[in-house]
This record gives sequence, C-alpha cells and structure tokens, in this order.
Amino acid sequence: MLKTMNTSSGIGAKEFTVLVAMLMSIVAITIDALLPALGIIGTDLQAASENHTQLLISLIFLGMAIGQVVCGPMSDAFGRKPVLFSGFALYLVGTLTCYFAPTFEWLMAGRLIQGLGVAGPYISSVSLVRDMFKGAQMARLMSLVMMIFMLVPAIAPALGQGILMLWSWQAIFVLYFVYALFVLVWIALRLKETLPKERRIPFTAKGFFEGFKEVVSNRITVGYTLCSGLFFGAFIGYLNSSRQIFQVQFDQGEMFIAYFGGLSLVLGFSSMVNSRIVEKFGTKLISFYAILTIAVLSLVFLALHWVVDIRLWMFVIYASALFFCFGFLFGNVNAMAMEPMGHVAGIASAVIGASSSILSMTIGTLIGQMYNNTLIPIAAGFFVLCLLALMIMFWVEKGRIHS
Repeated sequence: MLKTMNTSSGIGAKEFTVLVAMLMSIVAITIDALLPALGIIGTDLQAASENHTQLLISLIFLGMAIGQVVCGPMSDAFGRKPVLFSGFALYLVGTLTCYFAPTFEWLMAGRLIQGLGVAGPYISSVSLVRDMFKGAQMARLMSLVMMIFMLVPAIAPALGQGILMLWSWQAIFVLYFVYALFVLVWIALRLKETLPKERRIPFTAKGFFEGFKEVVSNRITVGYTLCSGLFFGAFIGYLNSSRQIFQVQFDQGEMFIAYFGGLSLVLGFSSMVNSRIVEKFGTKLISFYAILTIAVLSLVFLALHWVVDIRLWMFVIYASALFFCFGFLFGNVNAMAMEPMGHVAGIASAVIGASSSILSMTIGTLIGQMYNNTLIPIAAGFFVLCLLALMIMFWVEKGRIHS
C-alpha cells in the first residue's frame, strides 16, 4: 500500500493517482487520436509521402523536449501549478492553430506548439509524484499511473476513428481542446501546490547550470536517462509506423484501432502487474529482464523474416510480448533516473525528460522514415537499441544487476 500522502496536495492518493494519469495522458491522446486520420490529412493537405505524415507525431516529442528545458526549472522556482497553467494555455493555442491550419506546414507548426504546451503537464506530473514519493513507492505509483494512462491510447484511436465517421479530421482537435480544458479545471479546483516556498530554487542561470551539472554528473541518472531514450526511441519508431503496418502492410483498414487499442491494454495490464511486484523484486531487476526479453524476442522475430513470410498473427504475438515488457519499463526506469534527484526534481525531470525525448524522437523518426512495408526496421530497432540499453545498465550498476 502507498503511504499516506503529504496533505499539501489537498487530495487523497486515489484522486492524485488518477489526476497524474490524466495529466500524462494528454500526451497520449494528442498522439493516438490523430493516428487514424494521418492518411486523410496527408491527402487533404498534400503531404509529400505517407512517411511524411509521421512528422505530425514526431513534432509532439520535439516540442516536449524543448518545452521541458524551460518548464523544469520554472516549476522548481515558481511551483508546479503555475507551470501547469502556462503549459495548458500554450497547448490550447497550438490546438486552435491545428484546427484552422490551411496547409500541412501550418499543421506541423501547430503540432510543435502543442508539444511545447504538453511539456508543462508532463514535467509537472513527474515532479508532483517526486514531491511526495521516492524509491519503490514512487515506482509503484508510477506503475498505477501508467495502468490508468494506458486506457487512453487504448480508446484514443477509436475516438479519432469515430470522429472521422461523423465529421472531418479537424474535429479531432476539438476533442483535444475539450479534454485539456476539463483537466485544467480539475486542477484549478482540486489540486493544491505541492512544492512549498521554502523548497523552491530561484530561477537563475547559475542555479539552472548548477542543477544541470548535478544531474549530468550523476552516473545513475545519466545512465537510466540514456536507457529510457533508447528503448522509447524504438517504441516511437513503432508508433510512427503503426497505422501503415496495420492499414497498408496487413490491409486491416478500420480494424487498426482494435489492434492498437488491444496492444495498449496489454501494456496497461503489465503496468498493473509491475505495481504489485516492484516493491518485492525491485526496479532494477525487473527492468533488466524486461529489456533482455525485448532484445531476445526481437532477434528471433528478425531472423524469422529470412525463413517465413510474416503474417499478421505473428506480428500481433511479437508486439503483445513487447508491450507486456514495456509495462515493466516506463515507470521503473524513470523512477530509477529520478531517485537521486529529489532535491532538484524540477530541473532533473526537465533534463531527464528533454534528453530522453530528443534521443527517442530522433531515433523513432529515423526508424519510422525507414519503414518500407516490412517489419525489419522495427524489429532491428528494438534489438539493437535494447542491446545498447542493457550495456548501459551494466555500466551504471557496475555489473551488479542482481545485487
């Protein structure tokens, strides 16, 4: 059980967990609800190619990476709620830009602004958790958050598809606007500031660089930030290509939303399992075996391409196993990276988030642009990147994974 929370939050543990999940889910819904519309948008706004529309996903991660550098120090200096409100305001501006976009380039600009905006909720959600929890308890709460959070990508593509059946793709941005406004009002009415004034770090160039230096000089934080960027980069590569995999390569049409949602539920289930076992087995051991499993399965799946024709059912089994493993990684690896940084949580979450986002966005975009109607780029990406993550993990722990 989670210990009694700091009453400065103003809400109980259950509501806090749901609220943090809602904050983080803004990123997921911003990405996943638009996936079914990428082909239509590419046609309507005359995108250069099908792979080119993947940039509407990558730009969210780029905006987040840039925004986190600012939002982290600001949240340490002025508190979590002002950064939340500022981020939401920017996100709403970006959403309106996308809704009225006359060209593909304007839509890309709006997506970048949306990404800058969601950096505020994302950074603040991580910092809110770190304000009140640490260690295995933090990992357990993050797993619970991920369990709720993954319900959003499970249903977001279906919401996007449903909107497309009734209205145009622009109406998806109305969904974004309403969803963000709902969460914003919830925060304004229910959440109290979790960072007291006496714990705030004045926002100065010297203070930022001192915090930055502390983050980048910590072996554990740097190592697990790199691990996060690597395996999440492989995940973004899949995410960018997912619509083309199901709708083009396997000719599944509108069933794409069922496969995508089902895989998201697998991830949510494994996050629930992780929340129940993490305090017993520890974040390090669980993460190690999850990354190792992904690497081994990806090598086997890659080898199958030279033996048989890959069928849809083969990919679904492989992807389900990967998503199950990812449920043991997202909360755990982030918790391990943040663990030594409780006294500079805002700056730390900014540096960790920005660094891992830039790395993963770059890798994911590269893998996505390499998509060639086969699963070889995806499987090779998972194998190579998870192998590198394992090597970094051994470096961080000096080979003592089981200790």
